[in-house]
Amino acid sequence: MVKRLGSRQRKTRHKFRATTREKGKISLAEYFKELQQGDLVNLAIHPNVFKGRFYRRFHGKSGIVNGKKGRCYGVQIKDGEKQKLLYVHPIHLRKQ
Repeated sequence: MVKRLGSRQRKTRHKFRATTREKGKISLAEYFKELQQGDLVNLAIHPNVFKGRFYRRFHGKSGIVNGKKGRCYGVQIKDGEKQKLLYVHPIHLRKQ
């Protein structure tokens, strides 16, 4: 059996890169934004924050906020035929 080398972030050099406008300090309003249950959100990893990230396959997907656990929000997404629940920090969520 072949052993997988690397971490969950491997092969993400271009996917997680920050654009010129995204570089610099993160606004506190963006960091502490509040979402309501049932809100539609897009999943997009913010490259400067490692807390509350999800797996790279789900980058760019859309989902529905399904509750809150600590500072992170539960987001229900559809992955193929299955429904999955991800707990994501609000910095990685964009409201639609």
